[in-house]
Order: sequence, then C-alpha cells, then structure tokens
Amino acid sequence: MDLLLQAWGGGCYLFNKIFFALAEGRPAASKRTLRCIGWGLYIVGVPAWVIILAGKHNWIAAAIEAGGIPAMFLGLHNAWYGAKASNRTLDRFAATTTYAALLLGVAYSLYEYGGLTTLTQLLEVGVMIGFLIGSYLLARKNIYGWLFFVLMNGSMATLMLLQHKPLLTLQQLVSLGFVLYGFTIALKTSKRS
Repeated sequence: MDLLLQAWGGGCYLFNKIFFALAEGRPAASKRTLRCIGWGLYIVGVPAWVIILAGKHNWIAAAIEAGGIPAMFLGLHNAWYGAKASNRTLDRFAATTTYAALLLGVAYSLYEYGGLTTLTQLLEVGVMIGFLIGSYLLARKNIYGWLFFVLMNGSMATLMLLQHKPLLTLQQLVSLGFVLYGFTIALKTSKRS
C-alpha cells in the first residue's frame, strides 16, 4: 500500500512539475492546456501525500498539503479562463488560506517542539513555506513561485530520504530538475516581454 501511495502522490506531483515546466515559453493555447493538466494532477495527488505524511506523523506537512488546495483551484481556474476572468473571491480565499495555513503551521510547529529543534521540523517548515507560497504565486502566474518550489522539493527530498521513502526521494529530485528548468524558461520569457 505504501508503494502505491508513493507512486500515486509522487507521480502526480512529478508530472505536475513536468507539465508546468513544459508550459513555460509555449504559445498561449498549448500553455493553457499544459497548465490545466498540471493543476489537475496537482489536485489529484494531494490525498496520497496527506496519507503518506500523516502516516509518518508529519501532521504539520499533511495539514499544509490540504491547506494548499484553494491555491491549486485558483491556478486551475486562472489557467482555464485566463487572466481576464480572474476570480477575485477565489483569489482572496486562496490567499487567506495560504497565509493562514502558513502562520498556523509554523506557530504550531514552534509550540509543539518548543522552538526550531529538529532537522525534520526544519524540513517540514521548508516544505510548508515552499509549497504554500510557491503554489499561490504560480497560481497567480508569478514566476518567483518556482523559487519557492525549489525550497519545497529540496526540503521534501531530504525529509523523504530520512524517512526511508526512496521512490519519493527520487521523485522530488527529478521534480527539482523540472522546477529549475521551468524557472529558467519563465525568466528568459519574461525578459523578452
């Protein structure tokens, strides 16, 4: 069962990054399609990640994964309808849940551990910040969301390695490569505009 969850969650998140990275620098129609697929895969992968993280008692990271869902739906909405049809209510809801989850997650972690005291806690905080801020910024088509994904993938790869999840460790490292590629293309494309 554990291997199935790793393949499901890890595969969806990996292909999410692949589709996001491939969307950068593409014509509008193909960019839209690739982003929609990427956001859809992101959403489908959440349950597996929540189960994996909760199973290892990484409650903060599990709750943060679930807290990122509104930003994912914002990203899917913006990819599907484009910037002209931006949904202010969804955007505000995603922003509120993103920053509330971040604040609550960090505060609870500091309270639970009596400060920043363990490597796994530090990695969970890195995952939390990278996942929530990165997802929200990319949902708003801000290229600097990619840099937060670097923090997320690097932190999660290390956490999964320490918890003996080799498939997820490898998936996170491959994702990191696509994140760096996506950021590089997005940066080049934004400089041309």
